[in-house]
Amino acid sequence: MATTASKVRIVALIASIAVIVILILQNTEEVSTKILFATVSMPRAVLLLATGGIGFLAGLLVRGGRRKRPG
Repeated sequence: MATTASKVRIVALIASIAVIVILILQNTEEVSTKILFATVSMPRAVLLLATGGIGFLAGLLVRGGRRKRPG
């Protein structure tokens, strides 16, 4: 039987996936972005996902691998 915390995590995961899918569907137009010295054209959704992924990875690096110890 699933605990309340795991049910909340599942609901949060499903809600996050739904928001991501909506963002992708609403942002399909091409945009030009300057990255250093190059100009790159890509769908806005790809740009949003890439910047979100970079932010997520930066958060993991800042966290520094620290985890809660059980007990």
